[in-house]
Amino acid sequence: MFKKILVANRGEIARRIMSTCREMGIATVAVYSDADSRAAHVLSADEAVLIGGPEPSASYLNMDAIIDAARQTGSDAIHPGYGFLSENADFARRCEQESITFIGPPSQVIQSLGDKITARTIMEKGGVPIAPGMTRPCRDLDELATEAEKIGYPILIKASAGGGGKGIRVVRQPPDLAEAFASAVREAESAFGDGAVYLEKYFETVRHVEIQILADRFGHVVHLLERDCSIQRRHQKIIEESPSTALTPSLRTLMGESAIAAARAAGYVNAGTVEFLLTPDLSFYFLEVNARLQVEHPVTEMITGLDLVRHQIDIAAGRKLELKQEDIAGQGHAIECRIYAEDPENDFFPSPGTLEYIREPSGPGIRNDCGVYSGVDVPVYYDPIISKLIVHDQTRDQAIERMVKALKDYVILGVKTPIPFMIDVLESEAFKGGEIFTHFIRTHFPDWKPGEKNRDLALIAWAMNELTEKPRTHQNTGANPIPEPWETLGSWRLA
Repeated sequence: MFKKILVANRGEIARRIMSTCREMGIATVAVYSDADSRAAHVLSADEAVLIGGPEPSASYLNMDAIIDAARQTGSDAIHPGYGFLSENADFARRCEQESITFIGPPSQVIQSLGDKITARTIMEKGGVPIAPGMTRPCRDLDELATEAEKIGYPILIKASAGGGGKGIRVVRQPPDLAEAFASAVREAESAFGDGAVYLEKYFETVRHVEIQILADRFGHVVHLLERDCSIQRRHQKIIEESPSTALTPSLRTLMGESAIAAARAAGYVNAGTVEFLLTPDLSFYFLEVNARLQVEHPVTEMITGLDLVRHQIDIAAGRKLELKQEDIAGQGHAIECRIYAEDPENDFFPSPGTLEYIREPSGPGIRNDCGVYSGVDVPVYYDPIISKLIVHDQTRDQAIERMVKALKDYVILGVKTPIPFMIDVLESEAFKGGEIFTHFIRTHFPDWKPGEKNRDLALIAWAMNELTEKPRTHQNTGANPIPEPWETLGSWRLA
């Protein structure tokens, strides 16, 4: 087993990985940029190494600096978390060349699955259902137009490389193709350095259902049930749950078997996720494989009782996966809400700044994977995720109630967050009824604003305070010109 693991990431996922390492008796090393010198993940590690400036290219994407940090600290393995270098085949290959264990799939697998067209070809050969579309990259508009006519509108333009909702455009009619093509190519080149795109059939009303898999290097593969990730904004998930309200036991088995087939076809090793689109007639199509730990992995951990990070580490260390498919069963219902520093009134635009105060929710069945603390900054340079709030209860209705309560107990001052928005989503009749799909937000909350009832309540509270507050005087003796804390509380008395 590893003696020391360097976590090549930041924020809540770095702390999450370090937590399991501590339980396993493995020392941890944090890497950080100039912007993260006071970050929570730096304080959580046994050692920390400064690797560069605040820009990701100078720090968390700087392979040389990270490899040097691993050598400097005597780390025998690197866990990449998610994002940054987690699905970078070149980085995994560098680790292999440097005899440092990369806690993830082999570099060749990452490379194959990182190209969506190659991945589609692999899945098709492996018997995994794929959506109608292209099986080669395209950079020519005329060729794209010809293929679009064959597939039939509406179609989806997708970047061949990368993920995270980048380089994706929906085209519903031929006149819109040229502009969407140019826009997708520009975004793909900017995000991934590769402007190649391809087409897939676009389904208007679908769910995004993914299957968690674990695979060891001895050919043993299991799936850990599904997660429904259909509540999305800008093609990115913000609320996930398990089990899905759409899956029957037979469909769950079929999708799980398809995920295992996908892993075998790709030669997959370690933890990963096979993502599918699920249509209203319960047909499903391969979307992609995320060759890493998912942001929403705690949902699976809550219903199965398994520690996915521990299994990742064990598999990377060469241990056999002892889990048997028949032994894996979900208990109850789990929901995750991603808490970002972002403004839901402004198309979820990032809201960086100083976190003046945070009070995390707590209680039975509540887990908050948090990467910040009061007084720290949310930098402009990185994904503005603050935490992942997860709840678990016996039924879906109870889990929704528990999540709403947890969100209402979550206090974050200094930046805007989608917490009020998420409460409204969870309390909506459509969500409670399980009528969810990838365009849920656009359909039910197109111009969301905070509820007026909350503003009215705040005004009433302010007015009552003003009316009931007794006048106070402060005698400034000159020795202490600043009022004592007790003098600033307003009307109060000992109960």
